[in-house]
Amino acid sequence: MRKLLTAILAFGIMSITACKTGKEAAKDQPYTVLESGLKYKVLKKGKSKQLAQEGDYVRFHIATYTNNDSLIFDSKEQRSGEPVTFPVAEKAFNGDLRETFTILHPGDSAEFLVPIDTLRANKQNMQPWMKDGEYITYVIKMVDIKTQAELDKENAEKAAKEGNPEAEDEAIQKYFKEHGVTGAKKTSTGMYYVKHTTTDGAKPLPGKTVVVNYTGKLMNGTVFDSNTDPQFGHVSPFEFPLGRGRVIRGWDEGIGYLNIGEKATLYIPSYMAYGAHPPTEKIPANAILIFDVELVEIK
Repeated sequence: MRKLLTAILAFGIMSITACKTGKEAAKDQPYTVLESGLKYKVLKKGKSKQLAQEGDYVRFHIATYTNNDSLIFDSKEQRSGEPVTFPVAEKAFNGDLRETFTILHPGDSAEFLVPIDTLRANKQNMQPWMKDGEYITYVIKMVDIKTQAELDKENAEKAAKEGNPEAEDEAIQKYFKEHGVTGAKKTSTGMYYVKHTTTDGAKPLPGKTVVVNYTGKLMNGTVFDSNTDPQFGHVSPFEFPLGRGRVIRGWDEGIGYLNIGEKATLYIPSYMAYGAHPPTEKIPANAILIFDVELVEIK
């Protein structure tokens, strides 16, 4: 998939230059300190009073800055204005950005400071520019909050324009019965995944570089690419930034469900893969794809 995943380029994340202006305007405001040690201040208040609950999905733009205010990542720019979608769940550790999801209302933007010492103590992936005693600054703008049912409806409407989700779902269900696949979890977008191993490792956040091993095949069992099989000529782990649209949508979503060290199989409908325009003749148009994957590392 080195060659194939280079062609898998498709979707992305976002930009916060407007929030940066708000950040400057609010620089003298005091921070609120949460019990977890996370610091934040609201840069701009929206009109909505809605707050996310566990089980909801939040959609937001996020920009990341170093302690000296150098921009590292801007999702809005990377995703051509499309917001990041993320499930709301209990924070996994102090300093986990999941905690921010239940603080902001739609239309709010805020600055969050996460202590690098906290990330190190919780064995998160460290970068060379991360120094003890400093903070990572995140500027987040909450776009909206959706329930599972609302997101399912929206995704179904979107998928209906891009493919035939009902027929493909029936084909995947038929495959499960014929091949004895059990324990498959269906996501709000219509893809499925089955975890074969579970670990207590970290789960990647959008923007993090993930290192993955994979084998891709068609529903008939034909293997079209692999980075673990020498016959495909690129036996090395594949790296990509999660959620930046550098891979097919099914990968951006599916790898996000894994912890480091976990192995899984992803069953990806064509509208979450290549649709009518696959990058290689090995993959038919509108093909449902199956990937055996392993999340090796988060950088």
